[in-house]
Amino acid sequence: MSISERVQAFVSLGNSIQNLKDEERETLLRRIENSNNWFTSRSVDEALAGIRILTHEEYLNQWVSKYSFSHLEPRKQVGILMAGNIPGVGFHDLMVVLLSGNDAHVKMSSGDAILMNWIIGKLIEVQPLFSDRIVVQEMLKGKQAYIATGSDNSSRYFDYYFGKYPSVIRANRTSVAILEGGESIQELQNLGKDIFLYFGLGCRNVSKVYVKNESQLTQLLDALEVFSWVKDHHKYLNNYEYNKSIYLVNKEHHLDNGFLLLKESKELVSPIGVLYYEFYTDLEELEERLGSIQHKIQCILTRDGKGDKIQFGMAQQPKPWDYADQVDTMDFLLSLA
Repeated sequence: MSISERVQAFVSLGNSIQNLKDEERETLLRRIENSNNWFTSRSVDEALAGIRILTHEEYLNQWVSKYSFSHLEPRKQVGILMAGNIPGVGFHDLMVVLLSGNDAHVKMSSGDAILMNWIIGKLIEVQPLFSDRIVVQEMLKGKQAYIATGSDNSSRYFDYYFGKYPSVIRANRTSVAILEGGESIQELQNLGKDIFLYFGLGCRNVSKVYVKNESQLTQLLDALEVFSWVKDHHKYLNNYEYNKSIYLVNKEHHLDNGFLLLKESKELVSPIGVLYYEFYTDLEELEERLGSIQHKIQCILTRDGKGDKIQFGMAQQPKPWDYADQVDTMDFLLSLA
């Protein structure tokens, strides 16, 4: 297959998802949520919308135009160890491997297996030639390269076993937001999408905000009232109530709107149901501070998204060239030849 044929296959996949019949969609969403309670219909719908962005024809053509695909034979077997923290999180790696002209040998997370198997089935449906280029298996021994995503602990395991091969190994990351003051209610509600979508389980979810004063926190909590639907999810609510009880028993200062706790902390990654905050006075100094820990940050969000920042509300809508951990996996895969 030529690169244009491979691109067209993913465009067709996006169109297939876009035109999915209601009955098939409802059956899929029900099966997924029954298998993994965190993957609600809302979450899976958001993930499918994200895949439609990744497979938009204009974006795909713009993306692949930056690379040379003329030297790809013979194909390499690339092992992909997928995470399962949010629905379809391994899709981008699958797409990059196949578009690069290599074969994808996939080990899925059990939590995301239903959706990923469905996506692979749809992809083969629109382009049958992919059927011998995608292998789903439990053991990924003896591949020529690896892409592995996991926690800080599992990344050390991955590095031990796969570090001797060409590999991209990802560990924990999270996202943060900077409030400069004067944000509108709509802008704060846009930020709420980055906080609450997928219940905060993704690396592109905001787990911490930097603010100038406590009044900004009160304004934020008020604006986030429209996301009260999260408390209807029993697992989220259990986490929120557990963390609230800890703070109350320990008499730790926090703010609470009934479904989200705001807690001051120097840490980056907050528990489910909690959003950390930290005060700053000088934006330039804050930029330097964040630069020193950039290896732990996936996205930095601001109201306008200027420079290398992302605008509030857009963290969960990456384009094909928005690589996880800012590592160009397409360049890595093309270099295997």
